[in-house]
Amino acid sequence: MKTVTIRLTMMTDHVKNFVSLVNRYPYDMDLRSGRYVVDAKSILGIFSIDLSKPIRMTIYSDECDDLLRELDDYIVKEEPEQEQQ
Repeated sequence: MKTVTIRLTMMTDHVKNFVSLVNRYPYDMDLRSGRYVVDAKSILGIFSIDLSKPIRMTIYSDECDDLLRELDDYIVKEEPEQEQQ
């Protein structure tokens, strides 16, 4: 199982492209926003959660590096810490 943080926008095309991408893979996947959990392959489920904040995505497979590569544009990258002078 792997968990990443993603960001989706309310734009219909953005969510539609995400759902199309994840549906090409056989893995079960959930999205968690607060206390709500929806199927990552459900466009209606995604629009029922708060998309104004980053979302936790859980992929129920350890062998999902191919999917993670394709999700790169959606994954929230950690901000590098700034050096203090």
